[in-house]
Amino acid sequence: MTAQSSESEPDPEPGPTPGPTPGGAPGGSPWSRIPGRALWSGALWNGHTAELAKATAIDVAVLAGHLLLYPTGILPERIAAPPHQADGQDPQDPQDSQHRAPGATGKARSDPALLPTEGRSHPPVLLLHGFVDNRSAFALLRRSLLRNGWTRVQALNYSPLTGDIRTAAAMLGPHIERVCAESGHSRVDIVGHSLGGLVARYYVQCLGGDARVRTLVTMGTPHSGTRAVPALAPHPLARQMRPGSPVLEELARPAPGCRTRFVAFWSDLDELMIPAEAACLEHPDLSTSNIKVRGVGHLALPVHGSVAAEIRRALSGPGPLPGAIDAA
Repeated sequence: MTAQSSESEPDPEPGPTPGPTPGGAPGGSPWSRIPGRALWSGALWNGHTAELAKATAIDVAVLAGHLLLYPTGILPERIAAPPHQADGQDPQDPQDSQHRAPGATGKARSDPALLPTEGRSHPPVLLLHGFVDNRSAFALLRRSLLRNGWTRVQALNYSPLTGDIRTAAAMLGPHIERVCAESGHSRVDIVGHSLGGLVARYYVQCLGGDARVRTLVTMGTPHSGTRAVPALAPHPLARQMRPGSPVLEELARPAPGCRTRFVAFWSDLDELMIPAEAACLEHPDLSTSNIKVRGVGHLALPVHGSVAAEIRRALSGPGPLPGAIDAA
């Protein structure tokens, strides 16, 4: 498999790296007390001060709206399974053609009035939220998929008491098996935000999930670890997102023959990724596409219309994807 690298920009002129304010002086930025490079120094270093302020304001607005929706996502989602159809598999996916159930024709619906993404039966899509979040984070993305031809989209919750990415990934497996059995599809697609992307990636790479996951899309996922999370953070999940954690070292190991296609969205103004490129996925054994999102912060990734459009494109098939999109 080949890996496509993310769009790169010229490196800034060399100079001293801004460090934290000594002792976290009163009146200074609270982020200046984070070990290592200041949380937003990367954006300042690249001359994005105004853009960062705008992205932060949008993230604050997203957070305020999400707090209102949060109670609606505490309980698990209950959805009715669509009728089982013989053409459940994606006829354009060779993996599905190999695993199609006996008697399935593999013929897609043909209706000239449908939009291009509505012309065939898509695999089920599972949405995995980030740290200390729940399924309500995907309210807009889920609606976008359902309005554009996807018939089975489910946002999942994993327990807030889960203290290990490996445990959350192991719990994901039986649910995917159940979704495949109910839908008639042999594989599913997954969209993960932040920590949810790591949970899904661990399932795919380390637990044999590549047999069940066709495409894994991640948004703002610390694939190489983020220094924004303090090294002594009390929650074990936070420590597992630090660079060099045992979980990330496991994911960096060889993964020959992995059948899942990966698409990683990363933002140049992601306040929780230090460096911002930590959300890129680079692995010699994985089929990867990295898409740079310009102008939005971490929390805005799952709700931004431009990002949703590119996620739909990524889930529609193996066609070419842009190296960057402008979401400002």
